[in-house]
Amino acid sequence: MSPVRAAAPGGYAGQALLVDVSGGGSAVTLPLPEAVLRAYLGGVGLGAWLLHRLAPPRVTACSAAAPLAFVFSPLVGTPLTTSAKFAVVAKSPLTGMLNDALASSQFAISGKLTGHDAIVLTGRAPTPSVLLVDGPTPRLPAAGDTWGLPAAQAEETLRRRLGRGWRIAAIGPAGERGVRYATISHAGRHAGRGGLGAVLGAKNIKAVAVRATTKIGPADPDGVLAAARQLRARSFGPATAKYRELGTLANLLAFNAISTLPTRNFTAATFLDAPQLSTEELHELRGGTRRGCASCSIGCEHLYRGRNGRSARVEYENVFALGPLCGVSDPDDVLAASARCDELGLDTISAGGTIAWAMECAARGLLDAPWLRFGEGAAVLRALEEIGSGDGLGALLALGSRRAATVVGGGSEEFAPHVKGMELPGYEPRTLQGMALGLAVNARGADHNRSGAYEADLSGAYDRLAGGDAQVAAAVDTEDRASVMDSMILCKFLRGVFDEPYQQWAELLRLVTGWELDAAELRATARRIVLAKRMFNLREGWTPADDWLPARLLREPVRLGSGREATLTPARLREMIDGYYTIRGLDQEGRPTSEALADLLVDNP
Repeated sequence: MSPVRAAAPGGYAGQALLVDVSGGGSAVTLPLPEAVLRAYLGGVGLGAWLLHRLAPPRVTACSAAAPLAFVFSPLVGTPLTTSAKFAVVAKSPLTGMLNDALASSQFAISGKLTGHDAIVLTGRAPTPSVLLVDGPTPRLPAAGDTWGLPAAQAEETLRRRLGRGWRIAAIGPAGERGVRYATISHAGRHAGRGGLGAVLGAKNIKAVAVRATTKIGPADPDGVLAAARQLRARSFGPATAKYRELGTLANLLAFNAISTLPTRNFTAATFLDAPQLSTEELHELRGGTRRGCASCSIGCEHLYRGRNGRSARVEYENVFALGPLCGVSDPDDVLAASARCDELGLDTISAGGTIAWAMECAARGLLDAPWLRFGEGAAVLRALEEIGSGDGLGALLALGSRRAATVVGGGSEEFAPHVKGMELPGYEPRTLQGMALGLAVNARGADHNRSGAYEADLSGAYDRLAGGDAQVAAAVDTEDRASVMDSMILCKFLRGVFDEPYQQWAELLRLVTGWELDAAELRATARRIVLAKRMFNLREGWTPADDWLPARLLREPVRLGSGREATLTPARLREMIDGYYTIRGLDQEGRPTSEALADLLVDNP
């Protein structure tokens, strides 16, 4: 193996590989100045900078000219637990705005060790192809019989064909067909939200395969190893116990108990049959097993056997979206639907949200689909099949709830469960009003991973039924912390093990890169990344109306378990958004002031 050039800081290659797949895989390298790396770190931060630099203004998400970036980070390849993660960044076909999605796997390590901090695709291959990268000269062989396969089968086929050492990220049939919420997958993990699989499919690329051919080391290998031992030990503590023992599905009964489990397309916040879908019930009846991501000591992923004997991954969000949100309580149906989403390559949250919206449309007579009823697991499975094939309602549902509602009309826009086109995750905004703000203003759309304001709502320190200044500050803080963790990259399940996060993250980065960092610089980095995302969206047509919630959530109260009701008014949401804009240095219309733009290192509109 040959080392990369010495000019790069520790943990970096100092360059991105730009591949034009329409030219047979012709490529050039883009130098990444140290100032840019330090300003944006890697992952979603560096991805946002690359999109500013490489995406033509107002480019259509699935056009040949639209870039799709696989972005690594300085911590990838170190022994630091949960660091084997990569970001995929592009303009979203679902929202029309900046989208980043993360996945954890060996693909991250091998991708970085091709000698690049990012691999960026543009163009459209003339025939279905696979991109191979193991250095500066990529190849583009035909996808052949892998086209049409589920991502996992395509990955296995290509691994046998290519030989040892190759790591493969692939799309399923949904990405090939251009479903606007299609995923990119590797080793059973998914860069799931926002439709990045459709962007890769539009480039006629079934998979990207990478193989390590170089070394990229940290500035202080001994210091990193010592820090890794300490972090690993802390990762076994109480802050991660829930994820290790029960997985994220442990949230289901807890959320149901406090009336924050969205049910039947957000018409209710409790689900009577929630216990049937709980992790305790599934573990007792379905023989659960556990596994972890690459380079992870937590092991949060839980798998359970369905009625056909096959295992399906079980997480809170896929069970919420394919279960309570659609009124479905049969665990076998929910497990089967989750597994089918993985096979087709569909984001479970957007799939469930769009199907739940369609169920309400059918109940109101807006869709001629009498089979599509709340509570029917078979209906969810049929809808998924039609989305995957394009038959029946499939072409409509493949658009996502926002675009489908504009087609159906009849007032269905008011109960389409999205922000900026991205379907809402499993957090009821009327009973978690800090989270309501986080969902409304986030650059990615309705997302719980880029804005963890629910942490404040659930802390007990604030009134979660009455958003106010404290929740605004908490929403900003959780968004900032997420931007750093997603750029370093570390798994957010580790967030609870850092008692002084910015200072401790700065120390980890110092050991890897050699930079003398402190907490103040990392806080500034967080604000820069959040603002860079907003500026990209502003360039692409964002308007103040996009920072808002569905009409249903602001007009209809939701009943609490005690018989009381929770209400989120437009005036309260407006007040919180205005407070958010003030803290972020934005004007009253959500646009940055000149002072806020001073150090972005990007061209501004």
